[in-house]
Amino acid sequence: MPLRLSKIVLVATIALWLALVAFGNLTDYRSNLVFVQHVLAMDSIFPDASVHYRAIHAPLLQHAAYVLIIAIETLAAVLCGLGAWRLWRARRAPAALFRRSARVAVAGLTLGLLLWLGGFMAIGGEWFGMWMSTQWNGLASAFRFVVVLLLALVCLGQRDDELDD
Repeated sequence: MPLRLSKIVLVATIALWLALVAFGNLTDYRSNLVFVQHVLAMDSIFPDASVHYRAIHAPLLQHAAYVLIIAIETLAAVLCGLGAWRLWRARRAPAALFRRSARVAVAGLTLGLLLWLGGFMAIGGEWFGMWMSTQWNGLASAFRFVVVLLLALVCLGQRDDELDD
């Protein structure tokens, strides 16, 4: 039972964390939008970089990208929260049922990984050259998200047959 409770608390805490990230982006829309705009505009990367053609300067597209980020953060938070609830309800169930109840949590954690690894690290970091910026570089923060979410996925994937004995 302690391993199951640990998994439940971990997923619930990540749901809270992601919800607070989404809430912060919604309630402080302007200042966080500025980050997205600078990354997409590529206005702080090396001046002689040959990738400036990739820049997106259209405000509508910049807002759309930011709204998509917030939507994915929100959905990941909701899925993790729902996943934690389902895990809680299955905490005394046989191991196979408990593992199946983790599917929604796995979806939420995976969605978060897609956002921070695929969206921020791959697209933002590499395609838009965020790694070249000293002021608008979110790679360290994205890496922190990726590590936490990935470790949570690994933890959640650990088998626990303790209640089947």
